[in-house]
Amino acid sequence: MDARTTITEYYESLRAGDPLGRFFADERSEDDPYVKFGISEHLVGSDQIEVGLRSQTETTTDWAVTSHELQVTEREEHAWFGDTVSMAWTNVETEKRLEYETRWSGTLEKRPADWQFVGMHVSTADQL
Repeated sequence: MDARTTITEYYESLRAGDPLGRFFADERSEDDPYVKFGISEHLVGSDQIEVGLRSQTETTTDWAVTSHELQVTEREEHAWFGDTVSMAWTNVETEKRLEYETRWSGTLEKRPADWQFVGMHVSTADQL
């Protein structure tokens, strides 16, 4: 599998409401370097990323994720990407539908089994 396929499978898993933790590198150590920035979150380290992704899966539903400009550069062991993504979901607690035009960027690292995110950043120019 290549890095582009990993990214598009992540989008598919998000749409399906599937667990997302398998897409992120996991290194439980004192100097765990991984980060995930979402529209309203700042997660540092594998533990925080795992908890944040699990909470997102449990508290949201009906995801729509539309990639508009996925650009991926892949090297032997690392890849990076950028994309503009229309996304929407429903908060299961409030039943409120949220929609955003977002910008995504990130870095992946080739692992023995597949590519995994070591950094991801999702932002929007919209008001939260």
